[in-house]
Amino acid sequence: MAAESKTIAIALNNDLINNLDISPASTVIEQLLQDGAASHEQQLRFDINYDLEPGDPRELSEIPEIRLWFVRLDAKYPWLAFLLDWKAGEFARYAAMLVPHQFSSKEGIQYNPEALEIFLMHKIFVLGDWLKQQDIPSLSRLKSMAQMLGYELDDAFFEIF
Repeated sequence: MAAESKTIAIALNNDLINNLDISPASTVIEQLLQDGAASHEQQLRFDINYDLEPGDPRELSEIPEIRLWFVRLDAKYPWLAFLLDWKAGEFARYAAMLVPHQFSSKEGIQYNPEALEIFLMHKIFVLGDWLKQQDIPSLSRLKSMAQMLGYELDDAFFEIF
């Protein structure tokens, strides 16, 4: 992992989101892959500038158009969680874009439990395979990702696959 790596921001706006245009993200991600994915671990974030009607109380992860854009991005790069800036909350926000949830002003995001489990297991399997292909050690990374979503996975689980 690079010492004090810089964050790379991808700017999103209404036009990109409403047209499901993931090209700005693809351009950045493909360049990071060419540079070597391992050197860009947890560097990526999204600056979402999506205009809402005045008084619209929704969080970004509650807006169907934004969620659909992230579903499209995840379909192309299902291992993207590796590049997201976890410390800045990008992985949690990414999960909120892809997992059904409700938002409470008192309790924050409340994920649908079964959907969150399916999302996590899917990411564990996808990332586990992708990290092996990249020759990047995976066990601690995958366990950390699970912990961010409130799960403790035993080492024995990873021996199964």
